[in-house]
Amino acid sequence: MTFEEFGTENEKTMMLLPGTCCDWQTNFCNVFTELSEKYHLICVNYDGFDGSDAIFPDILTVTEKIEKYILEKHGGRLDAALGSSLGSTFVGQLIQRQNVHIDHGIFGSPDLDQSGKISAKIQSMLVVPLLTSFTKGEKKRQKTKDLLKKTFLMSDEVAEKFMACFSKFSPESIKNEYYTDLLTYLDDDIRVEHTKAHFIYANKMGGKYLKRYKKYFHDPDIREFDMQHEQWLFGEAEYAEPVLKAIDEFMAMPV
Repeated sequence: MTFEEFGTENEKTMMLLPGTCCDWQTNFCNVFTELSEKYHLICVNYDGFDGSDAIFPDILTVTEKIEKYILEKHGGRLDAALGSSLGSTFVGQLIQRQNVHIDHGIFGSPDLDQSGKISAKIQSMLVVPLLTSFTKGEKKRQKTKDLLKKTFLMSDEVAEKFMACFSKFSPESIKNEYYTDLLTYLDDDIRVEHTKAHFIYANKMGGKYLKRYKKYFHDPDIREFDMQHEQWLFGEAEYAEPVLKAIDEFMAMPV
């Protein structure tokens, strides 16, 4: 597991937590420069997604490692943690467990799916082989690339980086990450003093996700954007700009 820090001359700290089957270099490639110019970034790559031979264990074990780093390197406190998709599960756990303190939990259009063991196992058996087969063969690779460009308006370069994640990481790590995320629950109506939960709601995901955000967190700050899931991270600049502006507004809020 790796932690890399950038923009250390900046006053406010922000941890970046990537989503499923992704490293931070790919997940935040389109917004990294702008964020690093304003914030002291702590970029995380989980076990199994950090270039080592390690296998991703489970969400809570990795959460404990993140907490340990924050305690040892940052005195147990961050100004913000920004999670992309599955990365938001870690943001939620860090807030809920209260072993460290985060002023602003920023949830980047997450699913926040939860299920029982049988359902999680079935979903993993179906989804993980699909994810790892996307780039097997030139025809599948081109079809996947075309779909990413059409759905998220990705550039060729970003689409290539994203597809590389499906083949460079261990299927076992992908399975463990996906499976244990479904089994890692959040409480209802979470509220922590001097912590604010902010949600980037991509409304093309559907209204059921908006209901989840309101269910799990007390009085969340929800900003709605007309876009697909994670489109602000992988699509054209026109999607990223208003979200980055909202993030700056989050960071300026008192807690």
